[in-house]
Amino acid sequence: MGEVLAMAVSDARILQSVGFPALLVENFGDAPFHADRVEPETVAGMTMAIEAVMSTTGLPVGVNVLRNDALSALGIAAATGARFIRVNVLTGVMYTDQGPIVGRAPQLLRHRGTLAPDVEIWADVMVKHATPPPGLDPRQAALDTVERGLADAVIVSGSGTGEEPDLEVVMAVRSALPKGIRVVVGSGANVGNLARLIDLADSVIVGSGVKVDNDANNRVDQLKAAAFVDAAADHGLL
Repeated sequence: MGEVLAMAVSDARILQSVGFPALLVENFGDAPFHADRVEPETVAGMTMAIEAVMSTTGLPVGVNVLRNDALSALGIAAATGARFIRVNVLTGVMYTDQGPIVGRAPQLLRHRGTLAPDVEIWADVMVKHATPPPGLDPRQAALDTVERGLADAVIVSGSGTGEEPDLEVVMAVRSALPKGIRVVVGSGANVGNLARLIDLADSVIVGSGVKVDNDANNRVDQLKAAAFVDAAADHGLL
């Protein structure tokens, strides 16, 4: 665990040093993932990692407990002071390599109200590494995620880790949402495509695009991370 924490802190320091405004911590190395609730040691380990990253950088931090343990993510955020959580499936159902994943918005929102009302919920629509039910309209799914699931922001990703989202889907989601709801690109961002992504989105989450060899399993590449921040600043994202 000491090695895991050292790697998390090292990557966080690099991202802070080049100007990233916020960080998102997830248990990406835990594959194969549980569909819903994770083991207690995962919650404990992620809490330690997030505390270490926050104390080292002082940046706002988000929590994503893969694959879809939003209640544990909320608990970690409440304990550590993390600012937001990412929820892969907040409403409806998606079919994944973990089997069907069903959103638990009622439990999560009621729990947030008593435990951590200031923690934001960033929810995926048509989440990566998943297949939607036949006939699911991304516009209606986005609207339900916000109006019925009460998400604070909506994330649109590509088909898998490091894959750019379909810009038509991003446009459809953007057009369906009420004014003031943020749209976030959740995968596939890089220096080359950042300009067209931020024409449609308010924020981007980048992982693979700032890693060595563009591989999400690798360490952060400082030169790539710095170039990404420079591009974001050039296009008014920072």
